Amino acid sequence: MSVMKPKREVGIVGYGAYVPRFRIRAEEIARVWSGADEGLPIEEKAVPGLDEDTVTMSIEAARNALARAEIQAQQLRAVWVGSESHPYAVKPSSTIVAEAIGAAGPVLAGDWQFACKAGTEALQAAIGLVGSEMVDYAMAIGTDTAQGRPSDALEYTAGAGGAAFIVGPKEDSVCYLEGSYSYVTDTPDFFRRPYQHYPEHGNRFTGEPAYFAHTLNGARGLMDAMGYKPSDFAFAIFHQPNVKFPQTAAKQLGFTQEQIAPGLLSGKIGNTYSGAAMIGLTAVLDIAKPGDRILLCSFGSGAGSDAFSWVVTTKVRERVAKAPKTAWYVARREVIDYALYARYRGKLVMN
Repeated sequence: MSVMKPKREVGIVGYGAYVPRFRIRAEEIARVWSGADEGLPIEEKAVPGLDEDTVTMSIEAARNALARAEIQAQQLRAVWVGSESHPYAVKPSSTIVAEAIGAAGPVLAGDWQFACKAGTEALQAAIGLVGSEMVDYAMAIGTDTAQGRPSDALEYTAGAGGAAFIVGPKEDSVCYLEGSYSYVTDTPDFFRRPYQHYPEHGNRFTGEPAYFAHTLNGARGLMDAMGYKPSDFAFAIFHQPNVKFPQTAAKQLGFTQEQIAPGLLSGKIGNTYSGAAMIGLTAVLDIAKPGDRILLCSFGSGAGSDAFSWVVTTKVRERVAKAPKTAWYVARREVIDYALYARYRGKLVMN
């Protein structure tokens, strides 16, 4: 299978992340619910405040991306938001974001959903739109709020945060696309039916037939199609449902801990679902050098992976400083207890 590549060469011209400042320690969740006899999957996770949701986080990330892209919001011809925690069941998040950043009017707007890879689905579409020369600039956002039933395993790992990327012409990019590769099957490892408040996960499907099968096939498919090996990449970023999974996948593919460490944020902010791999890419771009090749491989339950090969350009040096670095958001933290966490996430329902 050949790699996907648009006829017009494109890249990321601006990027930005956002992570809420509140954190709950995994040990605090274990104190309330126990169930962590085999060890805690992460150190802590990010929690949205009472005035934060998928839309507000998308707006913050989008503004950071615009600052780095050095373009006007009206130059965007698409604003797409990938998430599995849109605040409205029927009402697009993307139109709110477009209005808030000043892009409303003659612009495409749409919400994307593919569990944890909704953001990279939007990114693939933005690449196609710009690569076909229909438009010059398109924005793709991946962001989610923390979801997880009290005492469920997801409660330890489901964090919050997001990332935004503006796709544009290669000559104006901080990193340009070499090619992408997608791999999907019908693997029901994670789902939420209508009217259910919390998602469910099929434990026996979560690891081998879901995350690892799709991540490994996605990454290997891209490298095989492009004739690359792990040593050709300076960095590799994988979806981060916990700390163990991306480290295991990287090892099986032949990547070193040094290659994946800069983009591995799950231990500090949790699984940000649609924004997990994308936030990792923002963290890597903050420190990458011109000429570095980056592998990005997302995973979405249901299930599928999108893999991309990016090459960093000299423009990254001048644009990093134009918005807060992802490391700043990770370091900016205020620890809360379970009572505040339950209040912030609406886990106490009173009739």
